[in-house]
Amino acid sequence: MSILQREIPNARILDLFAGSGALGLECLSRGAKSADFVEKDPRVLRTLTANIELLGASELAVVHRRDAVAFAEKLDPGAFDLAFADPPYAGESAERLAEVWLAKPFSSILSVEHDSRTRLPGSHDTRRYGTSAITFFRNGE
Repeated sequence: MSILQREIPNARILDLFAGSGALGLECLSRGAKSADFVEKDPRVLRTLTANIELLGASELAVVHRRDAVAFAEKLDPGAFDLAFADPPYAGESAERLAEVWLAKPFSSILSVEHDSRTRLPGSHDTRRYGTSAITFFRNGE
């Protein structure tokens, strides 16, 4: 969050593979205009919805029960200001999402957490933290 803190106020946030909603909810607490959460697991969705309600963010949040990559594929360019993704490390969701964004940037900035051994296509700014990494994609760079 500290890397993108200046981008958050009044931003339209997309939290892909939302899980508990921590990333999107943190952005709302820092002044984001709205947050869309995308999660497909029904059990996790209950926790996500409860967290949104507990923090009083229901008016600023929209929850989508969908596969995150499929959801991103249908977005228009520039639909969001900031997008965050924390896909499972197993599988190729991080790579697929990066490819979708590179073909049609649905946000000004995309932050993808992934295994530090994985190189995402077209990535320019990757920060490694032990076995994890976060790659930032910025539209126009």
